[in-house]
Amino acid sequence: MFDRILKRIREKVRIRDYIITLHADDEMDDDDLMVFDVEHVLLTGHILERQQDRETDEWKYLVGGQTLDGERDVVVVIKFTPTGKLMWLTVYVE
Repeated sequence: MFDRILKRIREKVRIRDYIITLHADDEMDDDDLMVFDVEHVLLTGHILERQQDRETDEWKYLVGGQTLDGERDVVVVIKFTPTGKLMWLTVYVE
């Protein structure tokens, strides 16, 4: 259903065209996740849900997958900025 969006997400990760918000960085630290874990989720996971922000009308996507070691399930909430960069809004372990 979201094949085109997932392809775009993966391309942005491959070329490292993304921004990590301070909130996402803090959440990664709290859950002992590395950037490589989150990249792995985005490169191998799937879109769980699409949500529309009520104030800005922007779409955000919840991408689920596993860490590099395969031991934890992680969800990454992302959106595309107006300039086309991929922004990691938050990250959490399920």
